[in-house]
Amino acid sequence: MWRGVRAWRREHAWRTGAALPLALLATACIGPRPEAPAATVVAPPPAWRTALGPGTPIRADWWSAFGDPALTSLVARALANNPDLGAAAARIDEARAAARLARAQQTPLVNGSAPGTTGQTVSALGTPSDAIGAQPAVSISYDLDLFGRLRQASRAAQAQLLASEASRDTVRLAIASSVATGYITLRALDQRLAVARQTLDARAEGLRIARRRAETGYTSNLELRQAEAEYHATEQLLPAAELSISRQENALSLLLGNVPGPIPRGLPLDRLAAPAIPDGLPADLLRRRPDLYQAEQTLVATDRSLDSARAAMLPNLALTGSAGVVLSSALADPIAVFSIGASVLSPIFDGGRLGAQADAATARRDQAAFAYRRTALQAFREVDDSLAGVRRSGEQANAFAAQRDALAGALRNASNRYRAGYSAYIDQLDAQRGLLTAELSLVQARADRLTAYVTLYQAMGGGWSRDDAAIVQR
Repeated sequence: MWRGVRAWRREHAWRTGAALPLALLATACIGPRPEAPAATVVAPPPAWRTALGPGTPIRADWWSAFGDPALTSLVARALANNPDLGAAAARIDEARAAARLARAQQTPLVNGSAPGTTGQTVSALGTPSDAIGAQPAVSISYDLDLFGRLRQASRAAQAQLLASEASRDTVRLAIASSVATGYITLRALDQRLAVARQTLDARAEGLRIARRRAETGYTSNLELRQAEAEYHATEQLLPAAELSISRQENALSLLLGNVPGPIPRGLPLDRLAAPAIPDGLPADLLRRRPDLYQAEQTLVATDRSLDSARAAMLPNLALTGSAGVVLSSALADPIAVFSIGASVLSPIFDGGRLGAQADAATARRDQAAFAYRRTALQAFREVDDSLAGVRRSGEQANAFAAQRDALAGALRNASNRYRAGYSAYIDQLDAQRGLLTAELSLVQARADRLTAYVTLYQAMGGGWSRDDAAIVQR
């Protein structure tokens, strides 16, 4: 990760063997260029290069790997209409204009003027007459930029433009991930609502049987009251699930750039595909993360700004020239005028202003270096957490599925024994409660597993293919 920092440092290192004597004198005055903070080796976790099972190429539109056309359509709408992307595009336009302005500082500045004059002239005979004159002129000024102050400022602005574009890509990735996560959450809420309705139907049937047995005197009213309580306990799950669905739909509508409204559905939660993970994830793929690239370009921009700030402490040579003519009704022929000159501006005493600006630029460069390292470490952590989440949530979902199947069998046995009069109603009631809890937990575990895949895609900076991984490994 820090190989690029050292390359930039070598590229911008001050050359004490410059041809101009002013460079030698100025370099001795301002001292050696401050080095970037010492780099610490940032190594990826060893588990990254272990095989995770057979994998297939993952497309750049990674959300399509879940196999739901409705999800693909929602992500496309969000990437087209989300207002945050509009704001990011405006920031790119601002950075592009700043880069053009910085480049324009390196070109000659040409100005034109044509001042007019009116007055009176007196001839040799003492006769006054009116005179009208004009002096059109063109002036050119050019900064030779001997020590690269303007060049480094232009390169810093260009790096900042690249950082702004990377920031836009970070927003795009975050929006796509938020839509995918929100859609998975919505489908999980839909399935929770379906489970609650199925359980409510089963509780209604149990309540009907308990009422009939109590009316015939076969059982006491205790079982009837227990059945009624369980029915109402399940009934209150429906409005809570419907409220959560409504709020989740509104959240997704906001991501889509729309007013609150219903969200189209596609496949149910249990039919969403679990994307395949390649047989190993090279750490260098993390360089495709837009936030890491943004931090990298920010470091480049601050490093070049430091060069520009230090160059401002050196003498500045500017060339100026002007040419024009003097036109007047009092003159028989126009008079040509021109001037060529050069000026050297060098700071002698500024109260430490330029030195303070250079120190501030050095501090900003160091902050960007530490921020870049922190972003790299955060990227490693997010990928490792996501890989663990994919594994463990899958194991948890399998365990909940086995528990759900076992409790479904226990409920069938308890219901048969209760109808035959071999067991009390409390046995069937406990089995119903356990099955409901296991089904809701299974829905949540499946949603967590799919969300872990979304988090992994976001942590890796989006989609990649097996060919891309092979190229990086080579």
